[in-house]
Amino acid sequence: MWSAGRGRAAGPALLGVLLALSLPGGRAARTDAGLVTCGSVLKLLNTQHRVRLHSHDIKYGSGSGQQSVTGVEASDDANSYWRIRGGTEGGCPRGSPVRCGQAVRLTHVLTGRNLHTHHFRSPLSNNQEVSAFGEDGEGDDLDLWTVRCSGQHWEREAAVRFQHVGTSVFLSVTGEQYGSPIRGQHEVHGMASASAHNKWKAMEGVFIKPSLEAPGGHDEL
Repeated sequence: MWSAGRGRAAGPALLGVLLALSLPGGRAARTDAGLVTCGSVLKLLNTQHRVRLHSHDIKYGSGSGQQSVTGVEASDDANSYWRIRGGTEGGCPRGSPVRCGQAVRLTHVLTGRNLHTHHFRSPLSNNQEVSAFGEDGEGDDLDLWTVRCSGQHWEREAAVRFQHVGTSVFLSVTGEQYGSPIRGQHEVHGMASASAHNKWKAMEGVFIKPSLEAPGGHDEL
């Protein structure tokens, strides 16, 4: 049985940004070339199954019982926004390009919990469960994911993989779909090997303009 948690309120300014991004024809739909930077808020598309990484205040009814993470086909759902953060305080200055091989945290914007995995079985495929964990962006060492890409930095137009630091699995989707109460959403899980099922691409979002020399930067849609 699934359980719904207590909702968490986002600040008015953030809600305004997310509403603007979700509008049809909004500026976030552009695909300008560039780099993904620390502090950016974005959606991630699994390129094999065409679903966006998603979470919500609904907990798994088995396994860890933590907040569930899924994949959704809709492009306009505000529950699919994630913020790019460093693994340690000051480890990912705002506006600095994310390096290939860098460990980051992906914090779910509307609930404040981090993308997380651990040695529980996923409900549908029996792979490794992926959840959202922590409070107000603070969790534990199992929230760290290494960005696997070619070249020096994570490019917005390139597909990348996320490999979990603690257990070495790759963030993946293989097509299994849930029933009620999240009917049609896809299971997201960890898999031991790299494949087409674990490639992700940056999509809609608010990107911090890159600053290669100093912390900080400007918002860019």
